[in-house]
Amino acid sequence: MTIEQLYEGFDIQDYYIGKVTQVYRSCSIAQVDNMSMMVDRSKFTQSFLPNTINYFVIVDSAAGLFLGEVFENKASRKNIFEIQNFGEEAEKSTDYHEFSIDTIALMAPDSKRFQLAGFKTLGITDKVYLAPDEIYKIFIRSLEFSEEEEEPLPAFATYLDRSHADVILKPSTLFNRHLMCIGATNSGKSTTALAILDKVVSTKRKALIIDPTGEYRNAFSPDEITKLTLGVDTTISPGKITMEQWEKLFETESSSQGAVLSEAITSLRYMKKIGDDSYYSKIGVNIDEVQENLATVSNTDTDFNIELLPEQIQAESVCEPDRDNDYNFRYCYDVLKANSNMSLVQKIQYQMTNTRFLKFFSNDPDMYNLLDVIDDFVRLPEASLYIDTSTLGATEGIGGMVIDLVSNYVMGKEEICPFVFFIDEVHRYAKSRYSDKEFHGGLTLLAREGRKKGVFLYLTTQNPKDVSQVLFGQVGTLLIHRLMLNDEINAVASHLDDYSIKHVRKLNQGEVILSSVNLLHNMFIHVNKSDRTQYNDTPHL
Repeated sequence: MTIEQLYEGFDIQDYYIGKVTQVYRSCSIAQVDNMSMMVDRSKFTQSFLPNTINYFVIVDSAAGLFLGEVFENKASRKNIFEIQNFGEEAEKSTDYHEFSIDTIALMAPDSKRFQLAGFKTLGITDKVYLAPDEIYKIFIRSLEFSEEEEEPLPAFATYLDRSHADVILKPSTLFNRHLMCIGATNSGKSTTALAILDKVVSTKRKALIIDPTGEYRNAFSPDEITKLTLGVDTTISPGKITMEQWEKLFETESSSQGAVLSEAITSLRYMKKIGDDSYYSKIGVNIDEVQENLATVSNTDTDFNIELLPEQIQAESVCEPDRDNDYNFRYCYDVLKANSNMSLVQKIQYQMTNTRFLKFFSNDPDMYNLLDVIDDFVRLPEASLYIDTSTLGATEGIGGMVIDLVSNYVMGKEEICPFVFFIDEVHRYAKSRYSDKEFHGGLTLLAREGRKKGVFLYLTTQNPKDVSQVLFGQVGTLLIHRLMLNDEINAVASHLDDYSIKHVRKLNQGEVILSSVNLLHNMFIHVNKSDRTQYNDTPHL
């Protein structure tokens, strides 16, 4: 495309600024010829501020049309007050006005879209022009590397300082390398999350939403999305939960507590197998007999009565006695083990004070089975699913266990319809409060392998440092809201340029830096708040 074709419908001389005078590897410098542009306020709009910085220019070069961003603007006069009028005297003056350009992209002569410039650079005497909104929109359409035919999402934001330019991106640009929304409290993170989810669901694309707080419970209608509330209308058999997931759920403090929990569950599985509704008391029972009984528990004997778990853990507080002349081979009570297990018993009893918790881990035939619903969800096109876990309690263990359960179950399916897996406040499930165990086992598996199956993560977090580095390293697209701490900013610094890093602390509520491996350049955008109901308002004192 030529410069005349690019400015078709405009008087190109109205946009002419000057010529390139210096070229460096990092930037180029141009001198202003059209001095009147710097003082003609009629041309100054929200998009055109030629006496400032951060506006875009087009450079007509032998290699093609370069798009550049002005990052430095200066006059050569020592006394700025001498710059009053740019008439005939100014044209005869030896003083000059120059600005520095950062080259962003290149439009080749045989192309109609911008691409990365690579090793191509500007040349001396190349002419520089202001880039109007129409050219900026061409750049916006060129931002996405993907050239596949795909229906874009409706606009969910506008570009900062370009209020008439909507942010319209393809779903693959946002999600195909996973998406994470980062920001401090009250920076607009939840509003951004809902704005994008709104476009995903309203365009009949699949989404699986896990909501640990109930914030989005009325955001979508039953016609748009299937809603489940764990412990109210949805259950799961205790036998479907792995030992690792039970440890996440009850947040065991050490490997010894995990071993005791495993022994207690095995004992309850044996009691369920023989049809006994009580727990397995081992004090005074022959050791060989107990071991023989537990050895009969097979992989198919998975069900057990979870209500008896605290009593069974207490019953596991036994040890082998000292061998005497009477050959005593019976278990005896161990006070040290009982004291060590008490904190685990208390945590489990606290969880069970929530009646919804016990109702969720049951086999009620009149309620939905969570894994059966997910099995239907992954096979049906255009079907979305919302899971409210708030009724089970606000502890991290519940959310971590459910997410790990769903993640591993989905990854075990052979064929699924592609969907977005949304998890709010993922830092809640970073690790146990009582140990160094990661809660991200299933999520990390999804992040690494889910893309091949069509599962795309959409995560939100307040602090990227609270997220597993393995998981964070798999995320290719970031929506960065305001961050204040140096550690938080350093965690995302590899995704930002120097200019963006300096502005992370200055972002207003709802303003976002969109950085992606699928984009030509980082975007500064303002997210449009969705009209859907969201329970995230901050109460007033």
